[in-house]
Amino acid sequence: MKIHDLKPAEGSNRRRKRVGRGIGGKGGKTAGRGTKGQKARTTIPARFEGGQNPLHTRVPKLRGFNNPFRVAYQAINLDAINDSGLDSVDPVSLLSKGLVGKGSFVKVLGRGKITRAVTVRAHGFSKSAETAITAAGGTIEVLPLPWGDRRPPAKGSQFTNR
Repeated sequence: MKIHDLKPAEGSNRRRKRVGRGIGGKGGKTAGRGTKGQKARTTIPARFEGGQNPLHTRVPKLRGFNNPFRVAYQAINLDAINDSGLDSVDPVSLLSKGLVGKGSFVKVLGRGKITRAVTVRAHGFSKSAETAITAAGGTIEVLPLPWGDRRPPAKGSQFTNR
């Protein structure tokens, strides 16, 4: 048997009923839709809810907010610093090795081990990375962000505008 020999069982496939072809036979005139009313007329959208405010309009949109003071750090782990072979690590040297992107703020994280004394300058350090670097005999230096602290002053502070 080949694929072109396959046929459906006798009587299993029926032709589509052609409605609305004159009043002479079954399915003529109103074409099985009954008389009058919204459903007897042309199609209505599936999302239509009979004139009440539809779900897609009731659902709230554009919620949440973007924090203007968020600082996005590029993470670098201890194992990457250890494998880099650098004695002095800073964002410029990491950029030249291709470990961070241009103009990114670097944060050192504590994954992996560091086996030698290294001077690390970065914008942020995790506690575990800080302890691992100092335990290996290295030093850390936190670089300031170029704009300083951009957070608004605390409520009730003496520096608020009156």
